[in-house]
Amino acid sequence: MKKRYVIITVVAVVGAVALWKLAFTGVSDGAHVSVKVPPLTAAAKRGERVFAANCAVCHGKNAAGSNSGPPLVHKIYEPSHHGDGSFISAVQNGVRQHHWSYGNMPRQPNISSRQAGQIITYVRELQRANGIN
Repeated sequence: MKKRYVIITVVAVVGAVALWKLAFTGVSDGAHVSVKVPPLTAAAKRGERVFAANCAVCHGKNAAGSNSGPPLVHKIYEPSHHGDGSFISAVQNGVRQHHWSYGNMPRQPNISSRQAGQIITYVRELQRANGIN
């Protein structure tokens, strides 16, 4: 009887966690948020290419997050909390984990200052299209 209770409890907890995760993220492909991609400006399209080649492996397609890194299209990264300088610093110096539990972000020496600016343009356009100003 006790073994049956433990099994039922474990199944209920696992099911609840899975439902919570699906409800929280709104997506089931490893992304953490559902991102509406607007028509992008030419500058943002350049940033999209740089992001896809360098950042998406951790921050997910369209900056929606992944199992390796947080979504950048998230209220935490709105300009009033994480300004453009925070993104530049993260690229140039890395950043210690502080909002999420993915571990520290290493510096990205392969991304130039110009490319970092392009990435920021892309991320900010995504954020605005998703109600993050």
